[in-house]
Amino acid sequence: MRSLLFVPGDSQKKLEKALATDADALLIDLEDSVSLQSKTEARQITSAFLSEHRNKVGRPRFYVRVNGLTTGMTDVDLDGIMQAAPDGIVLPKTVGGADVTLLSAKLAVREAGFGLVDGSTRILAIATENAAGLFALGTFAGASDRLTGLAWGGEDLSADLGAETNRGDDGAYTDPYRLARSLTLLGAAVAGVDAVDAVFTNFRDTVGLKEECRMARRDGFVAKMAIHPAQVPVINEAFTPSAEAVEKARQVIEAFETNKGAGVVAVDGEMLDRPHLLRAERLLAGLAASNGPQ
Repeated sequence: MRSLLFVPGDSQKKLEKALATDADALLIDLEDSVSLQSKTEARQITSAFLSEHRNKVGRPRFYVRVNGLTTGMTDVDLDGIMQAAPDGIVLPKTVGGADVTLLSAKLAVREAGFGLVDGSTRILAIATENAAGLFALGTFAGASDRLTGLAWGGEDLSADLGAETNRGDDGAYTDPYRLARSLTLLGAAVAGVDAVDAVFTNFRDTVGLKEECRMARRDGFVAKMAIHPAQVPVINEAFTPSAEAVEKARQVIEAFETNKGAGVVAVDGEMLDRPHLLRAERLLAGLAASNGPQ
């Protein structure tokens, strides 16, 4: 997945509009974008939407962001939408692997109850929305086989910290949020899952979005969350490897396959070692995941 588009779960119109985008995944929201009074309606609309579209060929992946584990609404959310078999659950305000393990257990119970395949529901954890989450970013390894990615976000974190803003006058994140971003990237690497970059809230600033995508991909993020359909094409382009990069990756893999057991190989006059092989394999695996069946 490259682009993950948030869509309010209480709006049938916005859900249908989002379905027509090229987003790799829709993050159907039952949390922040839905008022307390609309939670029940959002669960009903989301469940009906999933049931109607889940068997369509070429659709995006459907993930549902439930309310966090401390709200008392997680179980109600899961009871309302799991019979419609979402592809995954987005867990907000995650504090470490223990939260993922708990959610995994809740999903297993409902998969059994609704006749779904055990382990079929994936988990994307948003892991930096409070200060406690930052201190637990090294604990996700082994938490659950369902865990597919770690995402970070600076909006809720700034509220938790009592900050006036999370960006400086130059538009760049300030130090606490750069730290959260870096730790998420490292935590994802330790856990062996995808690192997903935060939303870019100024959806009219295409130039700024492109630059933030460029930096995210440079550092190792493989996807970015979006808050507006107009952001999807920019994100998809940024996180799709160029033809040259794909060809180079194939050459690297072929060189190592030709020289079995070699620690270093030569490709186009450049000496490359095992980390380059791993990088090439990840690039092609990510490309296959983006282009494969949804």
